[in-house]
Amino acid sequence: MKKWHDQLISNKELRKGQRVLLYDSRLHIFPGKLKSRWIGPFIIHQVHLNGVVELLNSNGIDTFRVNGHRLKPFIEPFKPEKEEINLLEPQKA
Repeated sequence: MKKWHDQLISNKELRKGQRVLLYDSRLHIFPGKLKSRWIGPFIIHQVHLNGVVELLNSNGIDTFRVNGHRLKPFIEPFKPEKEEINLLEPQKA
């Protein structure tokens, strides 16, 4: 059973310069409205071999370290390109 479950888990490949979201693991006693616990996006500054990832702060100067398990890749919102098609009136014969 564990083998089957483990093959469904995809490995995260984190690279320098990639944008990621950080899981907010603070204890919320009275959360109020439901809200996402993923904050960011942050930019990866450096990836260490032991799983620690350095992220650039929002000001782009300071860095901080987090466990790689708390990150997920940030997917850019899809912006469809607008395509215009000019339709001509049918000609009467």
